[in-house]
Amino acid sequence: MRSYFTLFSLSIILSFLITPIIRRKALIWGAVAVPDTGRHIHRQPTPRLGGVAIFISFILTLLLVPFLGNLVTDIFNANLTKLLGLLLPATLIFLFGIYDDFRGATAPLKVIFQLIATALIFYAGYRIENISSPFGGYWHLPIILSFPLTALWIVGITNAFNLIDGIDGLAAGASIFALLSILIFSIAQGNPEISIISLILVGAVIGFLRYNFNPATIFLGDSGSLFLGFMAASLSLAGSQKGSTLVAIAIPLVSFGLPVMEVGLSLIRRFVSGQPLLAGDSGHIHHRLLQLGLNQRQAVILLYAVCAMFSLFGLMLLNPQRNIAALIFFVLGAGVVFGVQHLRYAEFSELGSQIMQGVTRRRRSLAVNVRVRRTSDDLSKAETPEHFFQALDEMLSTNEFDCALLDLSTPSPVFESHALRCRSRLAGLLDGNYVWIWDRDETPLEEIIHSDQYWTLRVPLSEEQGLLLGHITFYRKILHRAPTVDIGHLCGSLQRELSSAISRMSDQLAVR
Repeated sequence: MRSYFTLFSLSIILSFLITPIIRRKALIWGAVAVPDTGRHIHRQPTPRLGGVAIFISFILTLLLVPFLGNLVTDIFNANLTKLLGLLLPATLIFLFGIYDDFRGATAPLKVIFQLIATALIFYAGYRIENISSPFGGYWHLPIILSFPLTALWIVGITNAFNLIDGIDGLAAGASIFALLSILIFSIAQGNPEISIISLILVGAVIGFLRYNFNPATIFLGDSGSLFLGFMAASLSLAGSQKGSTLVAIAIPLVSFGLPVMEVGLSLIRRFVSGQPLLAGDSGHIHHRLLQLGLNQRQAVILLYAVCAMFSLFGLMLLNPQRNIAALIFFVLGAGVVFGVQHLRYAEFSELGSQIMQGVTRRRRSLAVNVRVRRTSDDLSKAETPEHFFQALDEMLSTNEFDCALLDLSTPSPVFESHALRCRSRLAGLLDGNYVWIWDRDETPLEEIIHSDQYWTLRVPLSEEQGLLLGHITFYRKILHRAPTVDIGHLCGSLQRELSSAISRMSDQLAVR
């Protein structure tokens, strides 16, 4: 325990002393974040190489471990190959982050380097290879599935910490809570080498946070956010190797709740609003809190509390019972929904409205379209005018139109043999055409035709040879809600069966 305390304290002190040096060097080297009117909200040029201070402090403290001469040294030496398999890819990510801080890098280039680092760490044995089976035990995943899942986890978490690095101290503080969860979990699962790495890294971030908390005098930069995100994602895989597969997945997922939620919300927001999925914007959770009136300190403290809550719930899954686990996920789900509602995202407000309307609308649309399909089937079998008009009447009575007008350009035995009058339906002549009218509320046809309060859909009816038979015209009041009927059904199957039925019955009645 004394060695743990020594390493933890040393990493804090080194980071506390090294950070001001890196801050001065960053100003000299020009690695500075310049204020703009977009998503960067700081007011003056600020150094960006905070990740360098964390990395140097972490490595220097780690180099002391072999000289402790105790059990911690033995654990470190016994797992040296495994730890090098973690640290080399992490160093690659760190160096790429420095390049990004100086030169800037596109999103695709970031993902490419992250995938390269993921391949290296996958080769070193840090991977998702077992998934719990609902029938008991677990499924061992082949490489073709294991690598994509591992890459999704590592690349996703790495970029998640990069996304939340938008206000002073947020990404650094969130990484502390995430790494503390990994520390406790690795101790509980008997992975002391992972707990050593996690503890040293927590100390390095705490020492840096003194200068990164609002008002920040140095930023974490991509060198820091990408490095911390990659380390957190990789350590969570390493720390869970001896745990049950369900716990191994659930605890990091819950403990990294804030960055995971940020990624999910950002992707959904951009998809709904039609923005590029990988483009930066000013709609992140911390931006919304500032727009709602909180200052930076209030926003980051609130989000620290959220991180602490996620970490606590994650650790409660160390000894999961089915009922408790279900309750935890229910509470977290309800909390996320509650939080998103209070952030007042326009995208989610509209999406929720569309979903609620869609449930009702789709059910109504389904019933209406089923009726149109059935009418098409009935018309294909109609042998008499009675069956023909009965099928139309049943469809229109259960549909959304206020009026329908069937007109034939030439005399037809279909109309001549039956002078129909049923409620407001009649057969007769209109402007020289033979017509059949269906009217829901008995409004005079002339008033409907000459009114500008109706929209119309006019569908031509023709024989197979192309000879025009007439039209069927549907009317609906403009003030009513938009119809849910599929226009393709009206202009497709219904149009074909109407035309075919009129031709067929006309031929049959003419023969008689």
